[in-house]
Amino acid sequence: MMKKPKRLSDVIYYVFVIGFSFLMLYPILWMFGSSLKPETEIFSNAISLIPIEVDWLNYPEGWAGFGGFGFDVYFKNSLFVTGSVVVGAILSSSIVAYGFARLRFRFKKVLFACLLSTVMLPMQITLIPQYILFQQFNWVNTFYPLIVPAFLGGTPFFIFLLIQFIRGIPKELDEAAIIDGCSTFGVFWRIILPLLKPALVTVAIFAFMWSWDDFLSPLIYLNSAEIHTISLGLRNFMDAEAGTSWGPLLAMSSLSLLPQLILFMFFQRYLVEGIATTGLK
Repeated sequence: MMKKPKRLSDVIYYVFVIGFSFLMLYPILWMFGSSLKPETEIFSNAISLIPIEVDWLNYPEGWAGFGGFGFDVYFKNSLFVTGSVVVGAILSSSIVAYGFARLRFRFKKVLFACLLSTVMLPMQITLIPQYILFQQFNWVNTFYPLIVPAFLGGTPFFIFLLIQFIRGIPKELDEAAIIDGCSTFGVFWRIILPLLKPALVTVAIFAFMWSWDDFLSPLIYLNSAEIHTISLGLRNFMDAEAGTSWGPLLAMSSLSLLPQLILFMFFQRYLVEGIATTGLK
């Protein structure tokens, strides 16, 4: 007799979760479904997720791109930029976080306060000074403004995340390694870095997603079409004079979303583990 209320509550819970999940996934499902619709059906049959008439030409037309540059060029550029940002964020963030979490040096508290302040600082405040700096370096219209900052400290949020994770690692492991003859860098490379695997995967996933989806930075620094990333390539389908090619736009938007979905599916366990165990002893 006591199991019926529990089963009823479980049914209500799962119905609510499934319904809420469907609402969250509906825009993505609509995008995939509409990428197979003829352009006239995209808005005339807007609510439906299943196309009445399937139009596969949206994908080859979108892949052909504009101005002599196919969408494969944008994919290659985004993969290069995003891969470089992920590598730079992992290397620089882990080294800086190790320094704050384990080493003693002058002005450590002041520098850590500056780190926390940069986490809360809106990027719009540093946008103009950064552009002037990169322009002085003659880096405008190159990939350097998108890649180099990741190798010079990464993102403050990543550093703070790794600091909290390293603080949860017992210091006795460091002391034992030092007794065995490890240097400061040896402790980082042989002890800390292997234990940072869940947190580093979390950093890699976030860095990949943020860099892959970034639109503002490529819009500011990349002028030539041959070095445009996916976000700028998708914008090329929208023309105020000639009109927007909605079918190819939705088709390429669906393709651009696949790398993130695949990455999240394969590394979801590490992502949850890296966030859940941050700061725990």
